[in-house]
Amino acid sequence: MTAPHRPLAAALWMTGSVFSFTAMAIAARSIAGVHDTFEIMLWRSVLGFALVIAVAGAVRRLGEVRTDRMGQHLVRNLFHFTGQNLWFWALTMIPLAQVFALEFTSPIWVILLSPLVLGERLTRVRLFAAGMGFAGILLVARPDFSALDPGVLAAAASAVCFAATNLMTKKLTRGESIVSILFWLTLMQGVFGLVMAGHDGVIRLPTAQTLPWLAVIGFCGLLAHLCITTALSLAPASYVIPIDFARLPVIALVGAMLYAEPLDPFVILGAAVIFIGNFANIRAETRKPATVRTVTNP
Repeated sequence: MTAPHRPLAAALWMTGSVFSFTAMAIAARSIAGVHDTFEIMLWRSVLGFALVIAVAGAVRRLGEVRTDRMGQHLVRNLFHFTGQNLWFWALTMIPLAQVFALEFTSPIWVILLSPLVLGERLTRVRLFAAGMGFAGILLVARPDFSALDPGVLAAAASAVCFAATNLMTKKLTRGESIVSILFWLTLMQGVFGLVMAGHDGVIRLPTAQTLPWLAVIGFCGLLAHLCITTALSLAPASYVIPIDFARLPVIALVGAMLYAEPLDPFVILGAAVIFIGNFANIRAETRKPATVRTVTNP
């Protein structure tokens, strides 16, 4: 089948994911003392599933939900559930900028693995973008690898899981509607969350104080996936995912303003390096002819 190549539209959709993940980080920190990560994932998925059913039903698109690629959905959602739990937990352990910086090794894995998993071409510009992004990450986070703590390890492991998730998402967008992907995302992860949250026999219900934050996590989690999935349907994964680097300077500023986390010149320098890499990648993609490219159904 043919796949559209609309890099500017994809970049615009990715700005929605930047906003969504930033809001989720703030909300997760606000309720971390009440709900554990499995409970957060459970209630996020319940709210997300209700939104998918309501919106897709209202526009009469529930018929797009397919059941013939359940294996791919299961693998994708296992990776994402694991990565998201590690991410939520890391948010409570180390500074926000460091969590996001370590998470952003994920696009490096996407760029390097997309030729093997998706058959996408690994160009010099994409390698340059990956290299610049990684250099910017090191400038911002400056992790001490001689004394790694559990929060650092959790954030790094979440990056690997998110890379696998994004690669599987790109495969699913070849023939699978966004409604179907979001339906199985919220349903499967709701089941995973219920099992894991209830393993100790205690599931804390939302309170008047935590419900608004859980609603933010549920809505923004769904919005983030909508934005990323749409972007991946409009441009190659190795182009789309590095745009997410823009979250790093944003969350560094949020951490400084809301949590008094230190903001030093290395954050500005790292953000500039990340921007240069992304700009070069976007410029190279937008110079390509705006024609459709042929891809093969999985």
